[in-house]
Formats: sequence, structure tokens, C-alpha cells
Amino acid sequence: MNVSVMQENLARGLSVVSRAVSTRSTLPVLGNVLIRTEDAGLKLTATNLEIGITYWVPGKIEKDGAITVPARLLTDIVAGLPSSERVELELQASNTLRIRCGRFESHVKGIDAEEFPAIPTAGERPTTRISQKVLKHALNQTTFAAASDEARPILTGVLWHFEGDQLTLAAADNYRIAVKTIATLDPVEETSLVVPARSLNELARVLNDTDDPVEVMLAPARNQVLFHLEGIDLVSRLIDGQFPNYQQVLPKGHTTRTVVDRDELFKAVRLAALIANAAANIVKLQVGADGGGVVVTAAAEVGDNEGLVEATVEGDGTTIAFNSRYLSDVLQNVTAEQFAIELNGPLSPGVFRPIGDDTYTHVVMPVRTTS
Repeated sequence: MNVSVMQENLARGLSVVSRAVSTRSTLPVLGNVLIRTEDAGLKLTATNLEIGITYWVPGKIEKDGAITVPARLLTDIVAGLPSSERVELELQASNTLRIRCGRFESHVKGIDAEEFPAIPTAGERPTTRISQKVLKHALNQTTFAAASDEARPILTGVLWHFEGDQLTLAAADNYRIAVKTIATLDPVEETSLVVPARSLNELARVLNDTDDPVEVMLAPARNQVLFHLEGIDLVSRLIDGQFPNYQQVLPKGHTTRTVVDRDELFKAVRLAALIANAAANIVKLQVGADGGGVVVTAAAEVGDNEGLVEATVEGDGTTIAFNSRYLSDVLQNVTAEQFAIELNGPLSPGVFRPIGDDTYTHVVMPVRTTS
């Protein structure tokens, strides 16, 4: 192998694929990045067997070849090379990669490319296509609500439910649910799959804020899904199992509805959280009746905090307690000028809806308190 590429292009590619490198595997090759000449350039691939990322770097090929080398070491070396200069990569004897750029030269020992796991790449007809901007926005609004605890593996994923030209994303742990519906560019027969939230977080990183489509391909065996955009493939395993029927938990009505400014409520919750950290993260929302505002309070041995947020209120006044982290998460990740909060008393879930967007619903379970 003998190929030359621009330093900034190679550095960008390595930073993308390195997100999929395994850090805890007993297989040394999974700590490496696969470098292979292909399609008038360099193909970089990394995987931890749950997610695989492939990135194409344009370049000039003198001789074809392939090798795997330690991802972290190669990334650090390339990042330290002069920008806007060409990097020459040459495969030498004993699986050694020579890296030359300007006045710098490094040699890195690698592992034979044949030992690297096979990673699917785009090529089949896509199941559907989705605007990158639309999907990125939807992922930012949902993936944070997925569980991080592996006790219930199905909840560490995000449900994708296709029906016609609509896709509904749903994420949940034991305390909250985030649901977002978006349009697809191609209709799909009704089908459901569960994608690990970790994989979707990496997908969101590479999606662009453009209307250019990302192609979605479901493997025939229905055990993997592949996302393809220009120059990048991301493949993820799917999670087996039945996602809970979250729709049963969504409240059908409310006795109190208040509309608040998102930034003002977020500010009040963050201040209250400084005290709530010493008291199981509990903050209370006191919603005044007949048009009153919302008072956000927290109390602990270290002190107390109270903040008034102007709001319009319809229906009964009520007081409800939430975990401050769950309130902060939805207010931080869902962009809207105003939120509607729908309540049914202190023991029923609270529903948060961004004003002007009827495609998103977020439910937060209340915290029981002694008072």
C-alpha cells in the first residue's frame, strides 16, 4: 500500500471512526483502525462489534493494500502533523505502516487486515431516506431519555416505528418518555426496530444541518441497520426484544395546563438544582390557579431556593415534585421558546410539549414526597 492524502482530511476521518473503537475488548484488533485503499482514496473503518463506522478520505493511490494499526496512536500522530500538507502512508514489511509528512516520519506496527471483522457497507437499495437535519433534530430530542442501566437492555435503545411516510422515535427509562414523529422521504411498510442509543448518539455527531438525505438500510436478517451519507457509513446492531407499550403511559387529558418561557424555567430549575443536589435532586413546581405563575422551589439541609416564573395557567392550581435532572434534560435538549406543561395533580405524570410543535411529547414521572 502506498497512498497520499491531505492531513486535515485524514485527521477528520480518524476523529470520526475513532468513536467506534473498542476500549475494553479482549481482541487487540478491535482497538485498531482498518486502513484500506479503495475508490481513489483511503477507506477508514473501526468497530466495537456493536457499532461500526466507515469514512472515505480522498487521496492519490500509488499501490493498493490494507493494514490495521492502533487507532489512538495513529489519530494522535496525524493530529500532530502540519496541517494543509500531504501525508504519505506506505505499508512496509512485517505489517509496519510508515507515515511521512514534511520533515516528520513515523513507523507504527499493525495487525494484518484479514483479522479485522467484516463490516457491511452501503450498496443495497435503501429502506428509506430521511433529511439529515430533520433526523439530527429528532435524535437530539429523544436519545437522552433512553436508559443507561443495562438491567433492561431494551430500554437502552430507541424505538423506530415506520408507518407509511412517517417515522416515530420513542425513548424511555423508568422515569420519562420522549416521543418524536418525523417524515421520511420514501414510504415504508409498517415495521419496528430498536437501535442502541449509543449508536444514535454517534450518528447525530456525523449528520449535517442540511436537507441532504441520509439513507437507512435494514439488513435482510433484521439484526443490523446501516446509515449512509456522503463519505460515511455507520452500521449498528439492533436490540432484540419487545419495546414497552409507551402509549399506555401517555396521559389522555389534564386538569392543569401552564405555558412558560423555556429559558426562564430552565434558569429557575438550574438554580433550584444547586440546592436539590443535597436532597435527592427533588424540585417542586407550584402552579398557581387562575392565571398565576409557576414557583420552582428546592429545600435541603444546606439551604433552600425559590424562583418565580411568569406563566399563563388554565385549570386547577397544583404542586408537583420532579427530579431536577429530568427537567433540565428536556429543557436543554428540546429547543422551543415556550413549553406547555400539562398536569393531573401531584401523583400523575407531567407532560411537556414545545409550543408550535405537535410532533413531540415528553413525559416525566413525578417524585413522591412526604408533604
